[in-house]
Amino acid sequence: MPDGSLLLLLSQLAEHTRHLMTDPRCSVMVTGAAASENPQTTPRVTVTGLAEVVDNPGFKARYLAVHPYASLYADFGDFATWRIKPTAGLLVGGFARAFRLKPADLAPDADSVAAFLAAEPGILTHCNRDHADALAAIAGSEGNWQMVTADVDGFDLALGERVIRFAWSAPVKDSGDVRRELVRIAKEGRVV
Repeated sequence: MPDGSLLLLLSQLAEHTRHLMTDPRCSVMVTGAAASENPQTTPRVTVTGLAEVVDNPGFKARYLAVHPYASLYADFGDFATWRIKPTAGLLVGGFARAFRLKPADLAPDADSVAAFLAAEPGILTHCNRDHADALAAIAGSEGNWQMVTADVDGFDLALGERVIRFAWSAPVKDSGDVRRELVRIAKEGRVV
């Protein structure tokens, strides 16, 4: 989510969902690519937080934009959209490089997020309508690629069930920043 929250689509039939219903404390670990064959060089962050069911059609739509294959079961009665609100984190940048993270370290500026969310529909419409060729070039393959989400940290391009996340070089604040970043990415070539 643009505010740093994590979205999940979970079935009540799954054991982990039943655990979250009893105790909402949880963690999620995300890893990067190892710098060498030594797995200790793999950068990773573990985000701890509190999980809650959110009955928000916008959240569900955002989740499905990035995970289109989930539309096959998203409306089953036992599935619900969950949000994990980060409370802390641990960043391991490689061997012997670990840092504790506070919620403020994990969340972007709230005013920037709100302003950007208000501008997002216009950004998506403009890019998809007027710059389809540039989006395909950024994705690195032909096809009708669509920008399905954008936030202060990056954007997602989708072609069918294939979705690629791109990061901005720095957090953006408005459509002017988005334009500059898209031009930069297009000039530099595909950056994932």
